[in-house]
Amino acid sequence: MVRIVDVREITLPISRYADPTIASGGLTTSLVAVVTDVMRSGAPVVGYGFASIGRFGQGGLIRERFAPRLIAAETLTTDTGDGLDPQRAWSAMMQGEKPGGHGERCVAVGTLDMAIWDAAAKIAGQPLYMHIAERMAAAAPPSRVRVYAGGGYRYPSDDLKRLADEIRYCTDLGITHAKIKIGVNVDEDMKRIEAAAAILGGPSHLAVDAMNLYGPGDAMRIARALAPLELMWFEDICDPLDFKTLASVAASYPHPIAAGEALFSRAEAKLLDNYGGLRPSQDILLFDATHSYGLTHYFEIVAEMVERGWPRSAFWPHGGHLFSLHVVAALGLGGAELNPLAFAPFQGTPPSLGIEDGFIELPQAPGIGFELHDEAYRAFRRLLD
Repeated sequence: MVRIVDVREITLPISRYADPTIASGGLTTSLVAVVTDVMRSGAPVVGYGFASIGRFGQGGLIRERFAPRLIAAETLTTDTGDGLDPQRAWSAMMQGEKPGGHGERCVAVGTLDMAIWDAAAKIAGQPLYMHIAERMAAAAPPSRVRVYAGGGYRYPSDDLKRLADEIRYCTDLGITHAKIKIGVNVDEDMKRIEAAAAILGGPSHLAVDAMNLYGPGDAMRIARALAPLELMWFEDICDPLDFKTLASVAASYPHPIAAGEALFSRAEAKLLDNYGGLRPSQDILLFDATHSYGLTHYFEIVAEMVERGWPRSAFWPHGGHLFSLHVVAALGLGGAELNPLAFAPFQGTPPSLGIEDGFIELPQAPGIGFELHDEAYRAFRRLLD
């Protein structure tokens, strides 16, 4: 029988900027180590996970609610009896939980779920994307996936110069597309777009993220201003649940819209599809697998939306870290976000993963491969040392 015998958690500050002196709003994330009773080379197999980006740490929920249920589970063994079953682990965590009220518990569960999948793949001796594909009896996944650079936050001084430096750094890595933030006023936004697009080779290689700032009137005005640019996509236009405004923009904005980053369940995905006015032929779905109760529930979101007519190429998971690369490859999704400079210790990727023409190679180590990322692995080792 496979059991989880210990769960350890710490909360760390993370910044939107590579420069730690720039204030970043006190953002945090949770790191977890899930210790199994399976031994490899004289040591227990440990899975690592973290709470992705943007929702703050989840330590209280993890320690008081979900980790104890994992440890109390008598067995989490696969039906074949030779591995760790993430679905059984997920069911144990969600025991007694009522439908609805997704709030922050979805992130706490997703953090642990990431670590459980890491441990399951390590026990199987496979990179996570290969392990997922094998469990799903899917076609052999690709060994590299398409990526774009996330970031592009507004700098408190020398904004245009520092933004240009950031985009240039990304293109030097081999990245061909990027995303920047907008939302102050149209004139300033257009200057940022012009500065970034000039380095990327045109606006079609640039996405813009309004971070859910616009109300109905402003959303329509900025959409009209952006329409002639033919951007890669226009992201997070209004409040995540303001489906009326989103649908109004989608009815008149001719180019791709991206949404779903701040929706965390299959039920919310269905609401977006029913009332958001999005167009499966061109729009983008950004659901974060970690924030959506983990990969175990994200499978259901993808299946639901595909059944409703959405192509897998429409999915570009939010997050910008190693875990998302595995998810995209295993499920045959459109591509993944990378954060080359932001959100240490998870910024960038291991140097062993080459990037060329906007595609990145997948880690070949068992599990997610956090052990290949020096800074991230040092943070995780703090849980055990």
